Amino acid sequence: MALEFGVFDHVDREARPLAQFYEERFKLIEAYDRAGFYGYHCAEHHFTPLGMASSPSVYLSSVAQRTKKLRFGPLVYTLALYHPLRLAEEICMLDQMSRGRFMVGVGKGVSPIEIGFYGVDTSHTETIFAEALEVVLQALTQKTVNHEGEYFSFSNVPMEMTPFQRPHPPLWYGVVNPDAAARAAKAGMSFISNAPAAAIRAKVERYIGTERPSGCVPAKFGMNRYIVIADTDAEALDVARRAYRVWYQSFMYLWWKYNQKPPNVNYPPEIDAQIAAGTALIGSTETVLTALRSQLSESGSNYLVGRFAFGDLTLQESLRSLDLFSSHIMPTLRQDQRVAAE
Repeated sequence: MALEFGVFDHVDREARPLAQFYEERFKLIEAYDRAGFYGYHCAEHHFTPLGMASSPSVYLSSVAQRTKKLRFGPLVYTLALYHPLRLAEEICMLDQMSRGRFMVGVGKGVSPIEIGFYGVDTSHTETIFAEALEVVLQALTQKTVNHEGEYFSFSNVPMEMTPFQRPHPPLWYGVVNPDAAARAAKAGMSFISNAPAAAIRAKVERYIGTERPSGCVPAKFGMNRYIVIADTDAEALDVARRAYRVWYQSFMYLWWKYNQKPPNVNYPPEIDAQIAAGTALIGSTETVLTALRSQLSESGSNYLVGRFAFGDLTLQESLRSLDLFSSHIMPTLRQDQRVAAE
């Protein structure tokens, strides 16, 4: 499968006025579209500077209007916070308005603090997730919804809305371990992982070794990386260190406020540790390209997902990284793949 390129975005903010922040982010997303990226994935977070796309559907409706070819979607909709019938209708609207460019990322949510603000018992999120997903998929693929479960009950609900893509838009999942990769395979989902290359390889192998439903689109195995590129390694590192510290404060905001530790993730306070782990690629085009060639080979990924905007990176800094990446690194990696296939 051909190597594709995507973007992951927490949509985390800093000191800029929010209206300016959104407009600059949309200008950057327009640049992703022009550069030929496959997909744009945004996070859902609540009551924290980590995420200004707290309603992904609202945010992504603007993305649909500001782009022409770029696919887009949440990574992820936190299903425990949604009425599944309402969400299914929103998915249909976004897929129709974009003429089939929508991607549906789903999950149970990573922050019990955020989910708790909505009065949801976090010990139930995994079972709510499973039941809500069942209802959403039925609503996207059938004329009538009937369901009797622990959390939702529906009888003969007519579905006037339908998605543009049939049977439904492609499904995505954030994978933290090989067991999660197996769950994604069984559900016919593609995945994105923010982990060292060797750990991603273990997830890819587990996914490939798990039976998928018939008729699924070919899977994408996403490798997520912070990316900052400049003329020299030193320049890129200075920019990345400054911006990452702001991002880390946003990431930890609620955990510090409530004196808790985040479950399942352990981000370091400085980007140097991310660089050492291979999860941040910072430097000149030559430095980043060398690292990517090695990591793509080791990981087995076929979908390279960059974080080009985080912390207090300015629009100009993000566009500079993007320009160097799209003009030098993307075509070289594609050529590498063509040569390897010959």
